[in-house]
Amino acid sequence: MRHASALAVLATGATACSTPGATLPPLPPSAAEPYRLGPGDRVRVTVFDDPQLSGDFRVSDAGAISLPLAGSVPATGRTTREVERAIEGILKEKGLFQQPSVAVEVMEYRSVYVLGMVERGGQAPYQPGMTVLSAIAVFGGFNYRAVRDHVSLTRIGEDGVAREYRAGPQALVRPGDVINVLERWF
Repeated sequence: MRHASALAVLATGATACSTPGATLPPLPPSAAEPYRLGPGDRVRVTVFDDPQLSGDFRVSDAGAISLPLAGSVPATGRTTREVERAIEGILKEKGLFQQPSVAVEVMEYRSVYVLGMVERGGQAPYQPGMTVLSAIAVFGGFNYRAVRDHVSLTRIGEDGVAREYRAGPQALVRPGDVINVLERWF
């Protein structure tokens, strides 16, 4: 009886270790939520009736957009709608407009990074709806040594801490994610 238990434990351990990345926690499901800006995103700000205040701006490493006359506007972690309201508030507060109307549109998203057992690794701009598989396809697909049913995905959490997860091919990626296609053991 003791030998059977020991063999079962060994078999379970061997199975868990047989596939690289099998012991990683699964990527938590993510609900559909509005996109939140972060450093590296490029946005177009349109201030209606004032083309001099309008233009394309990059969210800085400090997480802000620097606008002429309005100054620095915090953007990291905010939706485009929230940034629009913040800019309108600043323009009103500074007496530049009584009823400002602002639109903010994402022109270029932060990158997604793919490395490991792909034809060529690198970074590519995130696209809404991008999955692990579509990100890998951008880099030429899996190479012959790749584990194809899951990858290691590293994501920065709300708390700013990077965590590594196991994600399937249809998992949705977010800007800034690092996808590592694992090497299978023969």
